[in-house]
Amino acid sequence: MRGKRETPSERAFTAKHRDNPRAIAKYLNGALSTGDPVLIMKAIGDMVRAQGVTRFSQNAGMRRDNLYRFNGESSPTFDRVIDVLQGLNMHLMVKPRK
Repeated sequence: MRGKRETPSERAFTAKHRDNPRAIAKYLNGALSTGDPVLIMKAIGDMVRAQGVTRFSQNAGMRRDNLYRFNGESSPTFDRVIDVLQGLNMHLMVKPRK
């Protein structure tokens, strides 16, 4: 069985966000603002895949199989979430609701 192929819109999304920290932060903050854990994990996984899982795992010093858990269907540990965010050069910040 072959993996899912990217559609042209997914390739455009990847190209747009791969090297743009502000775009990555905006995308992840949008997911975080929903409060939906599934959507948040999927958004983090989208950004990892945009970087290239193999390249990201080598740069972040993480195993590739752990990165595939960011698919919205499983629940990575909180420390793994923090590690991946740091690998994306992002950090988690908390502020009071308005």
